[in-house]
Amino acid sequence: MPTVIPVILSGGSGTRLWPKSRKHYPKQLHKLFGDHTMLQQTVLRIKTVEPPIIVCNEAQRFMVADQLSEILSSKPEIILEPVGRNTAPAIVVSALQANKRADDAVIAVFPADHLIQNEEEFSKCLDIAVEQAAKNKLVTFGVVPTHPETGYGYINAGANEVGNGAPVKRFVEKPNLKTAQEYLEDGGYYWNSGMFVFSASFLIDELRVIDPELVLSCEAAMDKAITDLDFIRLEEASFSACSDISIDYALMEKTKNAWMVPLDASWSDVGSWESLWAASEKDECGNVFDGDVLAVDSADCYVSSENRLVALVGVENTVVVETPDAVLVANKSKTQDVKDIVTQLKQSERSEFNFHREVHRPWGSYDSIDMGERFQVKRITVKPDASLSLQMHHHRAEHWVVVTGTALVQKGDEEILLAENQSIYIPVGEKHRLTNPGKVDLHLIEVQSGSYLGEDDIVRFEDVFGRS
Repeated sequence: MPTVIPVILSGGSGTRLWPKSRKHYPKQLHKLFGDHTMLQQTVLRIKTVEPPIIVCNEAQRFMVADQLSEILSSKPEIILEPVGRNTAPAIVVSALQANKRADDAVIAVFPADHLIQNEEEFSKCLDIAVEQAAKNKLVTFGVVPTHPETGYGYINAGANEVGNGAPVKRFVEKPNLKTAQEYLEDGGYYWNSGMFVFSASFLIDELRVIDPELVLSCEAAMDKAITDLDFIRLEEASFSACSDISIDYALMEKTKNAWMVPLDASWSDVGSWESLWAASEKDECGNVFDGDVLAVDSADCYVSSENRLVALVGVENTVVVETPDAVLVANKSKTQDVKDIVTQLKQSERSEFNFHREVHRPWGSYDSIDMGERFQVKRITVKPDASLSLQMHHHRAEHWVVVTGTALVQKGDEEILLAENQSIYIPVGEKHRLTNPGKVDLHLIEVQSGSYLGEDDIVRFEDVFGRS
């Protein structure tokens, strides 16, 4: 058997699952099903001895690393994209990295945000795909359709072959409903899943013929990459020169070696709140409730509540998603259009496009629980042995009150140890640093006061996480 290396693409933002999924905290990093995030489920699903290669962006790198450390005994290789360039460049740089590990490397490429409920069937199909990839087939998984779907592209590979799959005849763009119904009745069309298995070396060789500039740009980005803590940081200029193109357009639709393995394993890309409802276990009225929810005479609804009670009366076919700073109410059949709300948020430069009220940092998180003119109150959590940067502020003073845990505070040239219920004042312009020297999370309340309270009023002098 070849050396199978998982490659997980974790750069998406999941805009259709707003307000839970946002640019800096997208859906793959949330626990939407069970006790693991979608990223963690994807890694655990691919049962190989090789640690995975993860491709993500700068903003998500520490959350990705933290989540992987919870489930893996060995360190993954995390490649940071300086800019988004779609799936083809991400897969090529991953293949180049995999070739450094093993001459016979086969990469199994999966988005971080898909749900596959029948993992036994998935494992069987993955074994078939690896076997074919070792024979220099460029393998994709075609999901056996369960209904006429207009939201996916299709793969035509003839009737379902027994055994090792079939060569791809053609790829088809997203159809209208009439055509999708015809595809379903034909039996030879499959949903294009966006999941692949390649021999790393053959993938590179094939693209050298089809798109040599893409390979050259990716090689340059890897050759000039630097190691930053536990991350591989691609060189920006070279990677930016890559075409912004999917692996389907760059390779699969042009190669003569495309092969499809049919997958019938309860797959979903969880691309909308409606699809999340469809994939979830429902009550006797067809409802899916997550959190504190009460309902009277309501059916076929999806409700997620993070922060407070949500009550439904006489509601049908409705999605309600409550977060501390935003509430979505939508007709379930219209949840694909949530992306239009996200577009408005982005155009208006509203913070709800990028961040949740609770913002994650490499050292922990902070939650802005109250704000007014010249003041802001935050609830801060610092992980054990973690430390904020040595910093100062030009425009604000800070009061810290320890709620639980122990805080080691550097204030100017002093070091002060604070226990529960103790506090300290940091005046404007004072150098300071907060550290958790304990073995449990440190929780404290921070009260900021001053003429300007923006996050950009931070002058960093030292930072263990390499932030400027």
